[in-house]
Formats: sequence, C-alpha cells, structure tokens
Amino acid sequence: MDERQLALIRRLADGRSHSGEAIAREFGLTRAAVWKTLRKTAEAFGLDLISERGRGYRLATPLELLDAERIREALSDAGRARLSRLDIHPLIGSTNSELMRLAAEGAPSGSVCLAERQTAGRGRRGREWVSPFGVNLYLSLLWRYPFAPSNLGGASLAVGAVLADALNGLGTEGPALKWPNDLLWRRRKLAGLLLEVAGESQGPCHLVVGLGLNLRMTAGQGSAIDQPWTSLETMLGTAMIGRNALVARLLEALLEALDRYGREGLSPFLTRWRAHDAYLGEPVRLLIGERVIEGVHAGVGEDGSLLLETSEGCRTFQAGEVSLRPVSTQAQ
Repeated sequence: MDERQLALIRRLADGRSHSGEAIAREFGLTRAAVWKTLRKTAEAFGLDLISERGRGYRLATPLELLDAERIREALSDAGRARLSRLDIHPLIGSTNSELMRLAAEGAPSGSVCLAERQTAGRGRRGREWVSPFGVNLYLSLLWRYPFAPSNLGGASLAVGAVLADALNGLGTEGPALKWPNDLLWRRRKLAGLLLEVAGESQGPCHLVVGLGLNLRMTAGQGSAIDQPWTSLETMLGTAMIGRNALVARLLEALLEALDRYGREGLSPFLTRWRAHDAYLGEPVRLLIGERVIEGVHAGVGEDGSLLLETSEGCRTFQAGEVSLRPVSTQAQ
C-alpha cells in the first residue's frame, strides 16, 4: 500500500472539507496533481470522494480509523492484562492467515490482528469475505490451550454466545445466532466467525478466532455478497458505537471467554447461546456435501452439536460438517 495514499485517507477521514492548496502543501504536490492523486487514492480504497468548488475535497462519509492506543485505553485492567499483542494493518490478505502464521512462530495467547481492509478475507467453507476499507470490523484473536484440538469443538458456540451478548448490550434488539457460527439480525447476516485450530493431536494446541462484522458497509460496497446481509449501523441507528470503542468491547468479551473456555469448556456458555438461537423449533434444511437433510431444529447438545428432529428420530450433527438453512427463506 502506498504510504502517501494512506496518509491522504487519514487527512480526509474526518469528513470535513480540505482545501487543495493545503493538501498540495502538506503532501508536496502541485495544485494540478491534487485532484488526480486524490481521485486515484479514493478509487484504490473504494471511497466516495467529493470535490466542492471553493471549499476543497472531502469524503462523503467520515471514517473512524482503528487506533491501538484508543483500543487499549478502553479496555479494563483485566482486558489489558489478557491482551498481549495488538497489530493493526491498513491492508492485509487475511487477519486469520496472518495470526496463524504468527502462532506458528510462537506468538502468545492474547495476540490480536486487526485490518482496515482485507484482500483475501475468508469465510467458512472457502467462501470469500467481502472486506472494504474502514467501514467494517476484521479481527482475529489467538489463544493457546494445553489440551488436544478435539476439545475445541464447542468453541465457536462459546464465542458466538459472548458476541451476541456484547452486541445485545449496545441498547437495542440484539442479534440471533445461527448454528454453528453466524450472527444474524432479522434473518440477515450481521457477522460471521471463522475458527482455525492447529497443534499436536494430544495437545497443546492453539485457536485463532476470526470475526467479520458489518458496521457501516453501503449497498454498493456489499454488492458482491451472495446472501441477505445487514450492518450494525442499520441495527443501532443513531445509537451507533464508534469502531475503536466497539473493538475494545468485543475484545473484552472474547479474551475473557477464551480464557474461561480453557478452564470450564462449553458448559457455561450453552444457556447464553440457546437464548439467542435463531431457528429453534423451525423446519430447517441441512446440507452435508451434496446431501440434503430436512427436519426441525431442536437446539444444540451439551457438546455443541446440532439436534435435528427428522423422520428417523432425533439426529446430531457436528460443527464443520453441515450448513443450516431455513426451508422457507433464502440461504443465510
């Protein structure tokens, strides 16, 4: 990424008008080059640039760029103690891939990777995660455990439960959870989780939790998404929280939850997950490869497995093997 382009975006992030003369002086450009450079920068970052005669240039929508110091200051003492490393990238392929790489090099529990934009963001089952600059949240968090990777089968439900609770605490009707790792609001996708595990078969192991949360993404920026989606701004309206304050709130919950999961497993999170279950008691369709299994969603088991009432009785399905879709609506 061009450092001057990033500096220009930081200058315009406040949404106010900045004169061409001031920009030319600050960045060592000729007046004639200012518009061309700004337009090229806005196109590269996928931002809407407005030129106003006699006033200068501004972004159509202000940006709150991520700031490590502001995030740390908003954490509690316990949160800061659990947070061992906080990296913020203007541009990266994938925060999860970066943190898996750092984990292999020995990065400690509590390492966090954030990005303003991803070029190779990933969802479940190899799907692309649309990741425009500065308008969403792309966060990955590393935690290490002394036990075998097989003990992490319920981790996605634990993480989903604490995220739903944290977002629910923002003051409006909260999101629902779709097994095993999607957060919905009014049946539209608000956020997704991607959990990746590595380690020895008998332990130790490490877990990287990736979170993609739609914050202020416009319809144009989300046009490549192939399913109904929504954003936190749509959900909260005028009560919308700032990005750095939101990161701190979510990190506080996630760090505490991953620490607790290592000591107590899934059990303390199950009641919270069930309280947000999106499709409990509804007819659903499960996809396992090319197979389609229909039944009634009967909740989740003590190990986090999906319970499905079928014509053959109650069956269980493990995370990572199936996709859950309501029969009567489009795929979520």
